[in-house]
Amino acid sequence: MKNLMLSGFVLLLSCSGTGDYLTVIGDMDKNEVSGIEYITESSTLWAVEDSGNKNKIYRIDDKGKATDAVELDDTENEDWEDITSDREGNLYIGDFGNNSNKREDLAIYKVSAGELDGDKAEVDYKISFYYPEQSKFPPKKSKLIYDAEAFFEHGGNFYLFTKNRSARFDGSFAVYKIPNKPGRHEAQLIASLQSCKTYRKCAITAADVSPDGTTAVLLSGDKIWLIEDFATKGFTQDNLKPYSLDHYSQKEGVCFKDNNTLYIADEKHKRSGGMLYKVKISDLKAKL
Repeated sequence: MKNLMLSGFVLLLSCSGTGDYLTVIGDMDKNEVSGIEYITESSTLWAVEDSGNKNKIYRIDDKGKATDAVELDDTENEDWEDITSDREGNLYIGDFGNNSNKREDLAIYKVSAGELDGDKAEVDYKISFYYPEQSKFPPKKSKLIYDAEAFFEHGGNFYLFTKNRSARFDGSFAVYKIPNKPGRHEAQLIASLQSCKTYRKCAITAADVSPDGTTAVLLSGDKIWLIEDFATKGFTQDNLKPYSLDHYSQKEGVCFKDNNTLYIADEKHKRSGGMLYKVKISDLKAKL
């Protein structure tokens, strides 16, 4: 009976309050998930939480529950905001949350695939980086453009998408490129784009790249943006296509399960959120 009641509850959630496109997979038991990543080779979903939480990454089952945790030795969770992977199944944790734009210790940590079977893991190497355009820590309130919650790895580089916290938010954000190799690097500004003009619905909170390496996805509170064929067309405004999810929440994590399926996670807020969702890109495109 309990199983039937739970199934009915999940079905109810998936049919009401989540628009026509999001399907609820389950209620996550981590309230502050800030990034998720799916490893195709191992069919494993991983998650991280942001500042104030443990320096652990979590293996998530097909109901949204954390089944295992891997603690990263000799690191602190200053503000872990996203997680991504490369084609070999190595994970990268983005410790670059920078709400106040004061940080000068922005970092990405690599965890090798072979380290993910135990309950502790060594960091293979650390990538440190800085924004060459930033000269004041913090800058003026009109220039709070050096926070980030979204990145992915592709072709030996990281592509990072900033979260604009400036006064008079206008939807603008930057795309930076950072080499995937140890050391301290200057982030290269490669594009300046614009989402939309309502902060809670338009600030970029997560990103990922499709398994075939052709499509980037960006996430906000109620939308995704697709950037298709970015390797040839680049990160341009004309190539940034928005799709409404018809559902608002504090969405913080997105990743591709396959080339047409996305997982999305949101943070718990009072009695809402804290869920793992699934959405088909083809369904979003079909409504246009």
